[in-house]
Amino acid sequence: MKAIVTIMLKTGVLDPQGKAIGHALNNLGFAQVGEVRAGKIIELDLAETDPATAKTAAEEMAKKLLANTVIESFKVDITA
Repeated sequence: MKAIVTIMLKTGVLDPQGKAIGHALNNLGFAQVGEVRAGKIIELDLAETDPATAKTAAEEMAKKLLANTVIESFKVDITA
């Protein structure tokens, strides 16, 4: 199973990388772009065969290592 962990800064946390991307896009002529938030995606290959168990394991990994839960939120999606 694959676990896709999407990690984003929580609302209200300053995102300088997102601001820089938004500024650059506007300078390139993409005036329709408003606020930009940058995050990261981590793909895990898990030996687990049960989707619920795989999701629980990936959530524990995110809480303990992958995400800084003070300033970041995460979601886990499981695919076959």
